[in-house]
Amino acid sequence: MSACVLGVAAWIRDSLNTVLTLTAHTRLEEAAVLTYSPAVHPVIIAVCCFLIIVAMVGYCGTLKCNLLLLSWYFGSLLVIFCVELASAVWTYDEPSVQRSDMISLKSRMPNYGLQRYQWLTHTWNSFQTEFKCCGVIYFTDWLEMTEMEWPPDSCCSNQYPGCARHAHYHDLSDLHQEGCGPKIYSFIRGTKQLQVLRFLGVSIGVAQILAMALTLTLLWALYYGRKSSHLDSTTLPAPDDSVPVTVTHGPSAEALKSGCSRANKGCANMAAASKPHEHQFEMARLS
Repeated sequence: MSACVLGVAAWIRDSLNTVLTLTAHTRLEEAAVLTYSPAVHPVIIAVCCFLIIVAMVGYCGTLKCNLLLLSWYFGSLLVIFCVELASAVWTYDEPSVQRSDMISLKSRMPNYGLQRYQWLTHTWNSFQTEFKCCGVIYFTDWLEMTEMEWPPDSCCSNQYPGCARHAHYHDLSDLHQEGCGPKIYSFIRGTKQLQVLRFLGVSIGVAQILAMALTLTLLWALYYGRKSSHLDSTTLPAPDDSVPVTVTHGPSAEALKSGCSRANKGCANMAAASKPHEHQFEMARLS
């Protein structure tokens, strides 16, 4: 999930940088930052990178049943979850933007094509090509706000050098009919990529809570399992080597079957007395 968050955040970042360049020093810039800061905030990116390492450690600790690794995994998850929760609360704020704010974008159009504003020219061309739009409200904005006789070639649906001039004199339908203002407004209000990031963020939080609960359960089972096995090994009585463990033939075997235990020395004497030659040797020694 963290890898998916990083991928989607990188996907959004290019479009966000383009919008921030076009809307610099306007209310639209503030609204865009408020909307997308939870997704591309450096803290969130760093947390996702660290979470990948933590997940690997937790995986290894689970396979090896290592109490130290599992404890470190649980503590790291708890700290990361608190950081994510604090960042979400800190960066949560509804942007206040209206469609009338789009008119402020026209003030940046006269700088299009100037030598010292090449970065702005490139940004306009990239945005109009990617979002299939032209101008702010309509393509005629280029004619009103600049000294251009026709829109830029990036307004063409089928781009080639001089396509905008050809469309201006022959067929205006070859130009994008929708302005870039509504596109920027929709982008600030939220895109599909942003919705995916929000869903992944909530999913990661739920997964972390489940992982911490399961880790606590595993730690409890491993700790008390090892503790009980240690107690069993310390309370087990030592075997008596002076008493024979098994008897496979003879009268002594019958004596053991009749209920004698290993710890009963009387059974050993009974088994010894049942042998004739041993009994005779004992009588001779007593006499």
